[in-house]
Amino acid sequence: MATQGDSAVERFVRKSLLPVCIIAGVFVVSGFFFPSFVGSVVTGQGWLVVSLLFFGSGLSYLALLPVEYDVEETDARRDAPYLLRVRHLPWVETVRDFATRQDPILFGVGVGGIASFLALRVLVPNGTVAAVGAVRDVLLNDLGWVFLGAMVLAVVYCLFLLVGPWGAIRLGGPDAEPTYTYPTYFAMFFTAGIAAGIVFWGPAEALFHYQTPPPFFDVEPQSDAAVVAALTYALFHWGLSAWSAYIVIGVPIAYFVYQRGAPLRVSSILTPFLGVENLGSYWGKLVDVLAIFATIGGVATSVAFVSKQFLTGIQYQWGVTYGALGPVLFVAGLTVIYVISAESGVHRGIRRIAGVNLVLFVLFGLLLFAVSPRDAVLSWGTTALGTYATSFVPMSLYTGGEWVAGWTVWNWSWWFSWAPFAGLFLAALSRGRRIRTVVFTGAVATSAATVVWFLLLGGTSLSLQHSGTANILGSIATHGGSEAVAGYPLFSALPLSQLLIFLFLALIIVFITTSADTSTLVVTILSTRRNLAPTTGSIVFWGVFQGVVAVAVLLIGGGESLQAVAVLTGGPFAVISLVALVGLTRAVLHDEGGQSSLRARIRRRGSERGPNGPRED
Repeated sequence: MATQGDSAVERFVRKSLLPVCIIAGVFVVSGFFFPSFVGSVVTGQGWLVVSLLFFGSGLSYLALLPVEYDVEETDARRDAPYLLRVRHLPWVETVRDFATRQDPILFGVGVGGIASFLALRVLVPNGTVAAVGAVRDVLLNDLGWVFLGAMVLAVVYCLFLLVGPWGAIRLGGPDAEPTYTYPTYFAMFFTAGIAAGIVFWGPAEALFHYQTPPPFFDVEPQSDAAVVAALTYALFHWGLSAWSAYIVIGVPIAYFVYQRGAPLRVSSILTPFLGVENLGSYWGKLVDVLAIFATIGGVATSVAFVSKQFLTGIQYQWGVTYGALGPVLFVAGLTVIYVISAESGVHRGIRRIAGVNLVLFVLFGLLLFAVSPRDAVLSWGTTALGTYATSFVPMSLYTGGEWVAGWTVWNWSWWFSWAPFAGLFLAALSRGRRIRTVVFTGAVATSAATVVWFLLLGGTSLSLQHSGTANILGSIATHGGSEAVAGYPLFSALPLSQLLIFLFLALIIVFITTSADTSTLVVTILSTRRNLAPTTGSIVFWGVFQGVVAVAVLLIGGGESLQAVAVLTGGPFAVISLVALVGLTRAVLHDEGGQSSLRARIRRRGSERGPNGPRED
């Protein structure tokens, strides 16, 4: 056995971080219990720095704690779990070998493509926005049926894998053992795949549907019926359909990686068509380049948008200003946190922070349930859940004009654009798991957790708005229509508001960290040459690059455009997901033969019974 993270440098860093966390924590707690302390003693920017020091030093200390591992087992394996281990090379070797370890096409096109877009956004802002908008309108309005159809097929295929005979296939062979315990497995995938979107949209989406009801239900705005319709569509956009997009990319990758020996890349879904030896062709590289662009664009814009939510919370709670430098400080601090987490590897930072995230998620949910208007939440939530179940199929097939294009199709495109990053990570974690377990965890368990969150948070916000206890929609309008403010007037109207806001701010940071550190690791794996594990230098580069893109989005105001471009990659991946399912079906029928074929099982059972009953031999 050997110990990772026990070097003199890391011991020094850990010893330095602990007192910083304690001292900053004293300031943060003082600010919550004595609000006048903020603004009079500590400025807005100072409060932001102290908050980041508190959260950042605590999470970084946790990420850098040492872990023991088996050297012989690690050196002998070159599979997906091995690629999740970051190689900590000497700095001289890291810098010297950085370029030689990168795939020139994936690295060059990935970095160059995003940099070129940002340059165009600065040099030709109006033309860039117009071009992106035109493509987006065509994709969402004219080709919306592609996303709707692909998502329906994704759900159907997931249900087949869940209950059908192929679900019994163990990834990696019958003797393969899972690398992680099930709670860790669930926590890492759930927190990576949902990002801070669940925090960002949890208190807001149902309110928008309440104000402008979905045409599918044909109800009056801000009526009792609109409450149920709003909750139902929030569940629909964040429930089973959404998570199924990850499964139809992740399961094919996992199957071809563990059953066919394909490399841990998104392009491995093309294995049945190209063969493992030809995945380095231009078709394979095209898929991987799209995955890199979608991941960096999607996560970087999420970092930028979440920074606005966090800063809005500070401004709303304490009435302090943080100036133009505030968003840059936040993104810089957040970048340091998730780079340290990603650099420490899955077994240290990513795994531990995901666990903290899940604990905070559950704690916040229980606390909110305890102080929320439970009768209204339970009543409307039960009705909405029943409506979601009974109307799932017609809602999935509904193509009702601009509203569906702006909400449902946009959401499906966003989920498909995140599918390569989340699917690859799911595949990397799933060695030793049965396909049925992967689907249950990645689609059923995750969507159940998300549904409970939206029922609780969305139901509470709707109850307070509908009863007139809080004017959350008014606060959103006051802040220029920004949904980032929605949670704060909601919590201010409830008991224990200070504690709720504190936990909410913590969830914002932890949720985006668990996605940004994972996306950094995934992009590093994709851009590194095949069969080479990522190094510290590559992790730092991609993590900083992701942060730089987020800062650029904030400074040049191109967040919506970059997000739209990232979402546009959801179109190709919606089609690629269908290709992946065709390839997976062909491969399983060929590889598993009679062992997993439903028809073969029926025939075998019939022959075992014989014409006069079961055989004795």
